[in-house]
Amino acid sequence: MKISGRTFVVSGGASGLGRACVRDICAAGGNAVILDMNEELGPALVHELGPSRAQFLVCDVADTASIASAVQATVAWTTATGKPLGGIIPAAGVGHPGLILDKALRPVSLESVDFVLSINLRGTLDLVRQFLPHLAATTPVGADGERGVVVMVASAAAFEGQMGQVAYAASKGAVAAMTLPMARDLSRFGIRVVTIAPSMFDSNMTAGMSDKVRAGLKKAMEFPVRAGKPEEFASLVRQSIENVMLNGVVIRLDGATRMPSKL
Repeated sequence: MKISGRTFVVSGGASGLGRACVRDICAAGGNAVILDMNEELGPALVHELGPSRAQFLVCDVADTASIASAVQATVAWTTATGKPLGGIIPAAGVGHPGLILDKALRPVSLESVDFVLSINLRGTLDLVRQFLPHLAATTPVGADGERGVVVMVASAAAFEGQMGQVAYAASKGAVAAMTLPMARDLSRFGIRVVTIAPSMFDSNMTAGMSDKVRAGLKKAMEFPVRAGKPEEFASLVRQSIENVMLNGVVIRLDGATRMPSKL
């Protein structure tokens, strides 16, 4: 799969890991559709990259109708540019920690659980399923007859969720779990599926962490002893797009970090 001459959809593409992916895709000669709720950062990124390379669409991945509207606009843009859809990268995600049972014996609210699942899990699956018919309809390329790739985002929390991460770990664990069956479902269409499970990376989600939490996480790091850089995440996304043998796999991107139970 070559990035050049293709269009890639990135949800959560206005900031953090998604933003780094958008920049890398455009640098490699591809086009990027930025799906996000941030109406300041999204247009600013398009201005930086140029409207011939990037397009921003307001999209709430928790809203099926909002995704459907983004799909229609994306298809129209790929038709106009002549750069067919090449991949789907659902990078939108939220944290929202909460103990399943706190010290006052109050269980976690279903509202907070639904909020996390609706974006991290349902939003990922809904975004992918709505774009897939259009990806599967593209002309296959290369000796393998490849049509495209889905690169999903899980987390180290899928394997070592910490206290207060029941909902978050459940959402990311589900993303990891659906990687192989999705790859099997899509193999007949020449579409691959790869999931990346990063540890702590510099992003909007981690920006609000206290110094105490950051110091605690550093104790669990092996090498390098720092948070990952968005560009390092984007580099692995690019390899996931370009390397046809990466399929049906969950790749940890964590510098050998294993999250502790408590900080």
